[in-house]
Amino acid sequence: MNRFILALPKAELHLHLEGTVSPQTLSELSLKHNTPMPGVNNRYAADPTSGDPLAVADVERLYQYTNFQGFLMAFKAVTERLRDPEDYELVVYRMMQQLHAENVLHAEVYVSVGVIHWRGQNFDPLFAGMERGRIAGERDFGVSLLWIFDAVRNFGADEALLVIEKAAEFRQQQIQQSGESSVVGIGIGGDENRGAAELFRQGYRYASSKGLRLTAHAGESAGPGSIWGALNIGAERLGHGLNAIHDADLMEHLAEKQIPVEICITSNLRTGCCARIDDHPVKKMFDAGVMITLNSDDPAMFGTSLAREYQLAQDAFGFTDDQLREIARNSFEASFLEAEKKLAFLARTDSY
Repeated sequence: MNRFILALPKAELHLHLEGTVSPQTLSELSLKHNTPMPGVNNRYAADPTSGDPLAVADVERLYQYTNFQGFLMAFKAVTERLRDPEDYELVVYRMMQQLHAENVLHAEVYVSVGVIHWRGQNFDPLFAGMERGRIAGERDFGVSLLWIFDAVRNFGADEALLVIEKAAEFRQQQIQQSGESSVVGIGIGGDENRGAAELFRQGYRYASSKGLRLTAHAGESAGPGSIWGALNIGAERLGHGLNAIHDADLMEHLAEKQIPVEICITSNLRTGCCARIDDHPVKKMFDAGVMITLNSDDPAMFGTSLAREYQLAQDAFGFTDDQLREIARNSFEASFLEAEKKLAFLARTDSY
């Protein structure tokens, strides 16, 4: 890997906590909870220290899929094995350890609160575990981390509002206790074709009134209309935005307004949302003046990392080191950090 890329100070803005769980960690959780991978008949002894190589191989097979449905099944398997606060504390800490290894100074991480609610789990103690992992990771690795609570489009607007209300609740509690909050924003993921953005207008309006920042997955598996919909309900940042390239007016709007787009190259290829790497619009969007950032999305499940995404952009699309530095600057500029912290990170990128 290009040493410039590895050492370049970077931020990651599109990262799902559940998608950072490595095969080794998911194997440990499977052993702990005595839950074999789908399609595996043997049951494991509940000993997370046994390091059963079969369990790791099972996870690696689970992570080998070729379409979006296969990815969703793997994602479901991960969430089924995240059961208690200690599980979440572990995966958060290990995620921050990996971010530090690639000089990712700041991350804004989606946590699938909508899925946790759907599974009938009590979110409050689980979030306490996430926070313990975040605080320990910041102490040990110096990584800054903010949470984005993610709702699921196809669960409907009422369920999404519950997620948004929970984000507002925790944000207010933390600010009252310490003057700042690790909960920075909300988003909607899931199937774009089963939940138009406009259905969530009321929830987004409420979130904004509570000081939460607004993101939305859009233009990943649906067309430009999905992106327009996300912008119409106030989304400040777009997850994926892959299909903006098919609408010249939309591309011009994104460039003129400098609306950040969270590009996830490997993710789009692994889920089949982009058929071939040559078809990916990342360079065309950059050349058109769109404010893109590079992100890993679900790195463990896609066999990638943020540094690998930067390397892929250079190898496949010819991005120069200076252009990658510009993209790294974008990642801090587009973050939801307070202005003072943002400027401090930008200074580190500029001086590298």
